[in-house]
Amino acid sequence: MSPARVLIIAGENSGDKHGASLVQAFQEIDPSVEFFGVGGARMREAGVRLINTVEDLAVVGIFEILSQLPRIRHVFTRIKREARSQEPQAAILIDSPDFNLRLARFLKKQRIPVLYYISPTVWAWRKNRLKTIRKTVDKMMLIFPFEQSLYHEHGIASVFVGHPLPEQIGTTAPREEVFHRHGFDPGRPLLVLLPGSRRSEIRYHMPTLMATAVQLRAESRAHFALLLAENLDADTVRKFIPKELERDIHVIEDSKNYHDVLAAGDLALSACGTANLEAALLETPVLAFYRISPLTYTLGKPFVKVDRYSIVNILAGREVVPELIQRDFTPESLTREALRLLDSGTEREAMVREFRAIRASLGKSRASLRAAEELRTLLEQTGTSDSAVTKTGSGERTAPGSEFSD
Repeated sequence: MSPARVLIIAGENSGDKHGASLVQAFQEIDPSVEFFGVGGARMREAGVRLINTVEDLAVVGIFEILSQLPRIRHVFTRIKREARSQEPQAAILIDSPDFNLRLARFLKKQRIPVLYYISPTVWAWRKNRLKTIRKTVDKMMLIFPFEQSLYHEHGIASVFVGHPLPEQIGTTAPREEVFHRHGFDPGRPLLVLLPGSRRSEIRYHMPTLMATAVQLRAESRAHFALLLAENLDADTVRKFIPKELERDIHVIEDSKNYHDVLAAGDLALSACGTANLEAALLETPVLAFYRISPLTYTLGKPFVKVDRYSIVNILAGREVVPELIQRDFTPESLTREALRLLDSGTEREAMVREFRAIRASLGKSRASLRAAEELRTLLEQTGTSDSAVTKTGSGERTAPGSEFSD
């Protein structure tokens, strides 16, 4: 009897990390299952056979997506072809709802059971996605406790597995060793720059970050560590660094040093997203920012149902870290807020206390193992009842040419 196969899709860098942790946890339960799909270096190292990479899907914003639609359509078509030929017993879709919810529709027609890990932010905007989720997803695996009531209210099968980041976060060296290892000056404040993991984020964030760095170096003698996302190469960010800052900005490419450097920083300047939460879990004070194309922002803003953008503030239910969004994200405002936080030990200590409370709210269990156990249960169900393999062999297929369409 051939081993079970599972399709797994991660559309960005954070999803690659969570997907890799899930696969590794499942291998502790059953190492015979084969995983294939879309991910990054971590999922490849975990044993996933990649048919495309996160770089092929990592875009943000309506018009950015439109400009890359031919490439995304090609990835979608290839996944469909692989799903038909490999006949997986289950699929795990991780975040990236613009892509994954469309894929879920196809998988539903193929009668391939779907577990969705890392819920779309339906509590923040595009609540109508709940209808699609109810029709196409067998079970949601939730990472935030406040999501449970929403899914229960809409009659969608779900389980809170906890957040996967706490098990991935950790340091290997004290601050002094980190400073020595990277040649940081202990007599100067170290600011950690986290511009994002998507190329579009780099394009929108780096010019403002570099202008801010010039001001902060002049006013506080700060130097900087820029943490490079694993799916990006150094040239992507180096072309934005002006010559006058080349000696003061250390581009950290080695992912093994990522958490050590972030924990050693006096302050992190971070794009909204997973990096905000990573800084909080490492108890590094953080200043959050984000910018997308003005047209995308203008069209999307009326549909956003939250007044906070950093996940740290959303979890806390109030502003714990300052947010500089869109027009507020300027060198002047970023410099002003950074200097204020660097000068206020009291405010930084209060922020760290809030971070500890947030960490406690995310659960103590190992999220990736709980998610793996949900997958095991699903595979057992498909193996003892009307299996997914039998169903996909029944001749039901989607119409040719309908890829990546509603």
